[in-house]
Amino acid sequence: MTTMPVRLIGDGLTVPCLDGLGRPYLSLDSAASTAALPSVSRRVTEFLPWYSSVHRGAGYKSQMATAAYEEAREAAVRFARRTGTDDVAIICRNTTEAINHLAYRLGLGPDEVVVTTVVEHHANLLPWARHGGTRRYVECDVSGRFTVDDVMGALDTAPTPRLLAITGATNVTGWLPPIDDIIEMAHARGVPVLVDAAQLAAHRPMPRSADYLAWSGHKMYAPFGAGVLIGPRATFAEGDPFLAGGGAVDLVDLDEVVWTDPPEREEAGSPNVIGAVALGTAITELEAIGWEAIIAHEAELAARLREGLAAIDGVRLLGPPLDVATLAVAAFTVAETPHALVAARLSAEFGIGVRHGCFCAHPYLIRLLDLPPDEVERYRHDVLAGDRTRIPGAVRASAGISVTPAEIDRFLDAVTVIAQGDPPPVPYLQDQDTGDYWPTGDEAPWSTGDRSLGSSCARG
Repeated sequence: MTTMPVRLIGDGLTVPCLDGLGRPYLSLDSAASTAALPSVSRRVTEFLPWYSSVHRGAGYKSQMATAAYEEAREAAVRFARRTGTDDVAIICRNTTEAINHLAYRLGLGPDEVVVTTVVEHHANLLPWARHGGTRRYVECDVSGRFTVDDVMGALDTAPTPRLLAITGATNVTGWLPPIDDIIEMAHARGVPVLVDAAQLAAHRPMPRSADYLAWSGHKMYAPFGAGVLIGPRATFAEGDPFLAGGGAVDLVDLDEVVWTDPPEREEAGSPNVIGAVALGTAITELEAIGWEAIIAHEAELAARLREGLAAIDGVRLLGPPLDVATLAVAAFTVAETPHALVAARLSAEFGIGVRHGCFCAHPYLIRLLDLPPDEVERYRHDVLAGDRTRIPGAVRASAGISVTPAEIDRFLDAVTVIAQGDPPPVPYLQDQDTGDYWPTGDEAPWSTGDRSLGSSCARG
């Protein structure tokens, strides 16, 4: 078991601040994306000279590349705790693509129901609207949680659902639904379960009994563009694959195609071999660190983060009560200060990177913020008119295995400065198109001219 914390590529990187001083960059945005583990970076560097086409090259490099790719697939099956089953691992780009892939392959009819929840990331909401079927939602309470009984009620409503699609951990508050109990209850009703494990994968073991799992390497210290969909081979053994192209076939004529067997059937085109190798290495590294060490370290960070924010005057902590265990994730607002301005000040004045906005979970944020319908409609009107200056949202700080308790304290000190009303060193201007704030002045790299186009943080 590895001693925590584990440093990542880029940790300690110095970034400039408005006072002219450089500060070690503190990334508290791991819920969005993580930096690479050093072992992942080394493995990619070692593999690059051996990179070649996979599955259809006779050369030695192709054989080596194919072996590395398939080792990564085996690692994903092992990480999902599916070794010895007939489940397959389909390597794709990310969780979003994985869930879209499954939604297409299930071939839902217009009268078939998918039960999901209002706490989901858009990746586990929008695909079910696009690929047929009817959605039925589990609501949450004011703290952003639901119970097993709430899910049971949705599953017991006729007609019986074709699938339950549910998060393993929310990306907004870090809350962990009682996923094992929920899966057991769904299975007792004959309903298979997809777990969106994007936020779970780097922090907790995968739920062994889930029928389908989807997760991304970029949230688990392998930011090279690979994700995974795990599911029973039978789901993918018949019918057309999600993507059509080379590598997915045994025979093609101008009027006929014979698809190959899964998982290759589902991976048309040249795959992201480097991303797969990176993902497989991250899996091996997390297994070596051990869940006991990871969970204990992040529990300390979560308590320090959430209790610290709750103790700051003017800060409203969203989500579960403090006595409920969560990941090291906290969403909050600061009284009288727009969420976009809080995030901008943390970056420009303190060298701290956080996320702000709705975190690709708009329905959930609306409920956590307890926004009335007329206010939501006003925001909708503004956005349709191209004005994003008043988009509702919050600030989110999220920590992973490389963050220390002292760095959490550094963040809390910075939030305290902002919350107590200390004025910024320079005025900030808000961009109407993006809703983001930028400090005014002529000093690089925070001058008005240094602002890059398309740098919106709040969209999603």
